[in-house]
Amino acid sequence: MNDPVLAFAALLTPEGLALLDEVRGTDPAKELAVATRLRREHPADLVSAALGQARLRQRAAVAKFAPEDADRMFFTPNGFEQSTRATVATYRAGRLSELGVTSVADLCCGIGGDAIALARAGVRVLAVDHDPLTAAVARANAEALGLADLIEVREADVTDVDTSAYDAVFVDPARRGGRGRIFDPEAYSPPLSWAIGAATTAPLAALKIAPGVPHEAIPATAEAEWISDGGDVKEAVLWFGAGVRPGAVRATLLPGPRVLHGRGLPDPEVRSVGRYLYEPDGAAIRAHLVAEVAEEVGGGLVDETIAYVTADELRPTPYASAYEITDQLPFGVKKLKALLREREVGVLTVKKRGSAVEPDELRRKVKPQGPNSATVFLTRVAGAPTMLIGRPV
Repeated sequence: MNDPVLAFAALLTPEGLALLDEVRGTDPAKELAVATRLRREHPADLVSAALGQARLRQRAAVAKFAPEDADRMFFTPNGFEQSTRATVATYRAGRLSELGVTSVADLCCGIGGDAIALARAGVRVLAVDHDPLTAAVARANAEALGLADLIEVREADVTDVDTSAYDAVFVDPARRGGRGRIFDPEAYSPPLSWAIGAATTAPLAALKIAPGVPHEAIPATAEAEWISDGGDVKEAVLWFGAGVRPGAVRATLLPGPRVLHGRGLPDPEVRSVGRYLYEPDGAAIRAHLVAEVAEEVGGGLVDETIAYVTADELRPTPYASAYEITDQLPFGVKKLKALLREREVGVLTVKKRGSAVEPDELRRKVKPQGPNSATVFLTRVAGAPTMLIGRPV
């Protein structure tokens, strides 16, 4: 079947839904045998589509959605890759609700992950996507999760949609193309400049962008927020309109949420390595809030170009992971190998910042053996390549 929309529609028929139930949880190693058996009784295209959905549902349950949701939802490969992790979407929907939003135009809605979170927060959603298959999948997901009364899915070009009837606009431009990730914001679909224009004309707006966005590309009228989940930086969000602070910067850590607000602090001073090393959360680093982390722990930088903070006292903070440093050595594989052998270290965690050495390559060279564990930081201290050895506190 050449038409992907018709192929997807076949999955929503009684035969397709029964087939999805039958292939649920199929072991990827047994897919060929399962497909061969099922093709005796069902169309080959339908069997392939069902197995493809089963595979995507398994991935979604691990990486992005609660298993009970993923098991009922529908996905496309690109839609899965670009969808927001449910914990992040739930946090953002909650913030919009707290700002008094009761209706949102979700532009570039994808498979509907953000629309689902908004609807569960009691927000009425217009979900728009220009791709016919993606819109069909979003509509099926709203129905599968019992949210069709709150989510209207519209297949349309987002640049043609009138959003004036909605309290807020949420824009999530596509940042993947045929060759993978797109790093130029003007190559997003739609371009970042259009998305900012749409956001600034709405009463309230949230614009999801890549966390690596240059700070100079952020409009002065926006509040910029970087979000991490379980230590992984997931996205940046630009907020516009009523209830947000233009020019403000924040790092939000999930679960929690825990929010670190930018206070415009100067860069921390560089100091010698103390007893403790702090690795700021990636959201704090992306938000350029390392100075705020350093103030929290009473520390300074190990190097003016490196986002590692060091201090003599332990001050636990949710915004950084703390390590007790036992050794500081000039970089050298032989020196590290000898120290690890002496300490009987068999489990070695390698972290790096400001070093070109690959962690896997270093592990192969030092061949750690023994019952103990350690963490080595490959970095620069006052400009010199350095190894800091320690353990998590």
